[in-house]
Amino acid sequence: MGSHQFLGLLCFLFVLHSSLPFVSPLCPLDQRDALLHFKDSFVLDSMASDSYSYRLDNSSYPKTKSWNKSVDCCSWDGVTCDDVTDYVIGLDLTCSWLRGALHSNNSLFLLRHLQNLNLFGNNFTGSRISPNLSVFVRMTHLNLSTSLFSGTVPSEISHLSKLVSLDLSNRLIESNGLSSLRLENPIFTMLAQNLTVVRRLVLDGINMSMVSAKSFVNLSSSLTHLGVRDCSLRGIFPVTIFRFPSLTTLELSLNKDMSGILPKSNWTGPLVHLSLFLTSFSGEIPNSIGNMKSLRYLDLGWCKFTGHVPSSLANLKQLQILYLDGNNFGGVIEFEIFTKLKNLQVLYVSAELNLTHDRLNYTFPKLERLWLCSCNLTKFPHFLSSLERLIFLDLSSNRISGEIPRWFWGISHDTLESLDLSNNLLEGGIPQLYWKKLQYMNLPNNSFQGPLPIPPPSTYYFSVSNNGFIGEIPSLICQLSSLFYLNLSNNNLSGNMPPCFDNMTDLEYLDLSNNKLQGPLPHSQVKCVNSSSLFLSHNEFNDIFSNTSLGVINLSNNKFGGPIPLPSPVTFYYSVASNNISGKIPSLLCNASKLEIIDLSDNGLTGALPQCLTNFSTDLSVLNLRMNHLDGIIPQSFSSRNSLVTLDFSQNQFVGTLPQSLVECKYLEVLDISSNQIEDTFPRWLGTLPELKVLILRSNNFKGLLDIPDGVDLFPKLRILDLSKNNFGGPLRANLIMNLKGMMNGENGQEKSLYMTRSFQGSSYENSVTVTLKGLEIKLVKILTIFTTIDLSRNSFQGNIPRVFGHLHYLKGLNLSHNHLTGSIPPTLGSLTDLEWLDLSSNKLSGEIPRVLGDLASLGYLDLSKNQLTGQIPQDKHLSTFSSDWFSDNPGLCGTPLQKACPGNAQRPPPSSLSFNCKGHHSWFEQKIMWMGYASGIIIGISIAFIAFETEKPKWLVRGMRMLEGRVAEWMEKQKQKDIKFHGQ
Repeated sequence: MGSHQFLGLLCFLFVLHSSLPFVSPLCPLDQRDALLHFKDSFVLDSMASDSYSYRLDNSSYPKTKSWNKSVDCCSWDGVTCDDVTDYVIGLDLTCSWLRGALHSNNSLFLLRHLQNLNLFGNNFTGSRISPNLSVFVRMTHLNLSTSLFSGTVPSEISHLSKLVSLDLSNRLIESNGLSSLRLENPIFTMLAQNLTVVRRLVLDGINMSMVSAKSFVNLSSSLTHLGVRDCSLRGIFPVTIFRFPSLTTLELSLNKDMSGILPKSNWTGPLVHLSLFLTSFSGEIPNSIGNMKSLRYLDLGWCKFTGHVPSSLANLKQLQILYLDGNNFGGVIEFEIFTKLKNLQVLYVSAELNLTHDRLNYTFPKLERLWLCSCNLTKFPHFLSSLERLIFLDLSSNRISGEIPRWFWGISHDTLESLDLSNNLLEGGIPQLYWKKLQYMNLPNNSFQGPLPIPPPSTYYFSVSNNGFIGEIPSLICQLSSLFYLNLSNNNLSGNMPPCFDNMTDLEYLDLSNNKLQGPLPHSQVKCVNSSSLFLSHNEFNDIFSNTSLGVINLSNNKFGGPIPLPSPVTFYYSVASNNISGKIPSLLCNASKLEIIDLSDNGLTGALPQCLTNFSTDLSVLNLRMNHLDGIIPQSFSSRNSLVTLDFSQNQFVGTLPQSLVECKYLEVLDISSNQIEDTFPRWLGTLPELKVLILRSNNFKGLLDIPDGVDLFPKLRILDLSKNNFGGPLRANLIMNLKGMMNGENGQEKSLYMTRSFQGSSYENSVTVTLKGLEIKLVKILTIFTTIDLSRNSFQGNIPRVFGHLHYLKGLNLSHNHLTGSIPPTLGSLTDLEWLDLSSNKLSGEIPRVLGDLASLGYLDLSKNQLTGQIPQDKHLSTFSSDWFSDNPGLCGTPLQKACPGNAQRPPPSSLSFNCKGHHSWFEQKIMWMGYASGIIIGISIAFIAFETEKPKWLVRGMRMLEGRVAEWMEKQKQKDIKFHGQ
């Protein structure tokens, strides 16, 4: 046969074969029926996939909807059959809208020949992973991820010894921060030992807190992908895993309690993706990392790495994404390491950088995201001018000063979407911005001046708070129709508001507080239907309004008048404090049933308190009515379901007794009833409140004894107790003092927060109280959690000062003045090493001043005047440097600083009334000024932390608050040491 004839025969056979009908596998009837029963066991709900899973390329649709008997099941959507046996071997129902319970008796488990099962992205809420999966002995690929399974992973999965890929990951974490799906240590050990051919193991988001990190050494060395992201793992991760010969992906991030080190030697392999983000890996980054030349993704951010960043990183030529932020690297990082990585698209660094050769050599042809936060930069890196593809730029929390150079405004003109220059030292004005795609612009905490800049129309987030911008808010800002976050607070903006805010229909957060804005507030301004937070405090607005859609309303410190504007039913934070609002509190206020904070303080409100306010919903946490003209009795019924934390009725005209239903307020921390006309005995029953920290009953008509029975445990966490200016009498009982465990054992120092602050959905409320501090009445706008004081002054207490006061080791201040106390000053007060002020004046105390009081290094105020003390004021202690007024009207006292010399001792005359001698002694007037300044130390601390809380860098705030607390404590300690040194001269 010739070649042409043979070719013709082949063509004939091909045409003949093509003309025959294609024969597909025929699905066995039992398998078809099993699939149909499986389909009928669930309802189809688009929310099952749209809300509970991650949609990829619009792949979410109901695959089982088209299944029916008239079509061979092997051709059904998502079904795969074996070409020879016709058995169903594959079922891919990814994001198929399935909702319902997957029980162990489901017909799915009749498909015994399944090799591949993918149920990703459905809603099987309430279902446990069935142990019947063990029937699929041929299974090679199993994916049950992100389908809301719960309970414990069954051990039977470890029987699937042919598994090549197992994905049980859960990207949906519960409200308590833990997954509802758990994997126990024995079961994981079985998985590691039995799945000998598994190459892909993904357990992200499963609660593996009980799994020993050592168990990972038993995993198959054939692994190519290991994912245990956010699994609550603990312990030391085995370093041998990093050396697995086939491993390309190792995802360990968000296991903050898991530690480990990177291999220092013999580390090579095909690793492409390595993430240790937010783990406790530590030590140095070894030079061996430069051997991993396939790496494209490397995330070592927010770990505990120290030492130097190795120059071998420059060998990772394929690297596209690099995170090194949030570590404790020592010394200076040579920036040239990164410039050799020409494929870099993402670079995050937070450590001091050496940019010596910036102008000459630094180029990044593919860089899209750059984060150089807290890198000690003092100027703008010039290499930014060469970046053409930059989308994201963050230079926040550096020391960049002066005006922004002109060239900077032209970088990445067509691509830049996000710019953060917050927390620097920048000055000058900001020109017209021409970034076409800019969406996020964050410039707070600088020293910018001039008129307010207006970002491009594409911007949705714009913050310039804590700067020096002046003038009116330009009406051009209303062209930002996509804006949802606008913060112009803490500037010098003035004038009336532009009337065009009704165009900004997407606005959800508006903060104009702490400016000089004035005039009536345009009603259109606050009718943005999607708005959720409105902060207008500390301005000069004078026209109130009603709004039906705001979650946060803060109108405090303005000139608003008239009756109370009613919050909306969705409002949870409501403050109109420090205005001119008058009239009665309407009971309609209680219709806002979601309220968590109500602050009506410092207004002109009158009348009785509506009953519903004390029987409010379970959400109400703060009720502040301080400084009004409210009268009548406090309603006697507090709901047993209440969530009150702060209750401030001070400086009103309430009468009657304290309602004993306050014992229902189990979460109450602050109770201030001061400056009213309450007539009652000491409410010892308040001592049963487990969280009570502040109790202020000052300036009322309380009377009787402070009688605490033996053997009871009351007021366990009390830190501030002020019963001054009442009619209490009788002896001071030791039982009350011995109950104050919160002033004895230092629990205050264990608080997570520096201040008694309440946080609510992105907003915060600061508790404030007025106290007598070192002889001065001071309003603490924030309450330090370490602040402890007892004020029992201006009552009619009699008898001795109990020695047990010496057990209150963490007490800062004690005021027992203006009573009828007798006897001597107990030496046990010398054990109060934290005591900063002590006032025992205007009593009938006798005997000598205990020398141990002079050993109290923190003591800066001591008033013992108007008593019957005798003997010499201790001269070898710093008491002799105090003001003479603090020892006056004690006829039997002598010695410096009094003019009266002690018998037989030469006495140096005290300094003249307006002199300052070289030994450091101050006049009476100067002493007063000095201690006024010292007393303000706490206020300065409050101000420092206030700045920290107001900054808009959550990542800086979360990591910086512990440092802030340390610095405030260090500052206060230095002040004390200065005083000690001064008094010792």
